[in-house]
Amino acid sequence: MSGSLRIGIIGGGGWLGGAIAASILDAGLVQPHALSLSYRTEQPNRFEGSFWTTENQELADRSDVIIVSVRPADWPPLAVDASGKLLVSVMAGVRLSQLAEHHNTDRVVRSLPNAAAEVGKSYTPWVASEAVDDRDRFIVRSIFDACGTADEVASEDNIDYLTGLSGSGPAFPALLATAMKNDAIAHGICPDVASRAVTAVLIGAGRLFERRDECPESVVETFLSYRGTTAAAIESMRAAGFEAAIVSGLTAALKKSVRMGESS
Repeated sequence: MSGSLRIGIIGGGGWLGGAIAASILDAGLVQPHALSLSYRTEQPNRFEGSFWTTENQELADRSDVIIVSVRPADWPPLAVDASGKLLVSVMAGVRLSQLAEHHNTDRVVRSLPNAAAEVGKSYTPWVASEAVDDRDRFIVRSIFDACGTADEVASEDNIDYLTGLSGSGPAFPALLATAMKNDAIAHGICPDVASRAVTAVLIGAGRLFERRDECPESVVETFLSYRGTTAAAIESMRAAGFEAAIVSGLTAALKKSVRMGESS
């Protein structure tokens, strides 16, 4: 594939676009000369050998696959004709029908990587239009497998929900880490020690879930059965509304995702 595939990333100068570019280059999915990236004002000093431009249509004309990585609010004025091309959006809220009409192509994919793409650990759900064929699907899977792991999901409703759950990426663990770190500091723990302790807890948990074929519910129940300090903490958090707060947050994210699609 790398010998013939040409990929363009609109917004390649941004954080997410750049993370995707780095991942697909590292995976050998494309060679540098077959990668085009656009930027707004100042060309980033990276991806030597790739083509940089401020003209998005020029990028599209040079590419077989076009990845649109801009803020949803900046997308409506993006006048790019992608006729005959595979177009992949990584924008929240913008629907397949909107992408197809706006960019003049029926081969469209809606996806949502998260911030962990920078370290090859993103989870990316994606959904495709009817015109996307098996070769297109292979390309999409290759792109997002290079960024971490990915699933083709059944509907755009699934994408809307996962916008909050997985699209938020490290935001939710970061929120938990902040609360834990602040509490530790309030109890006299040195900030550096608190930071290292909290980071180690989250990294360790992530690697444990990744390696062990055990669902999170089983881990929770195992700690509850010990009836020790962890069980006391879990029961207190639940009584304080921990799970209800999570549901409330995911519901708010889902509603926001739907509203963004309606306003685009």
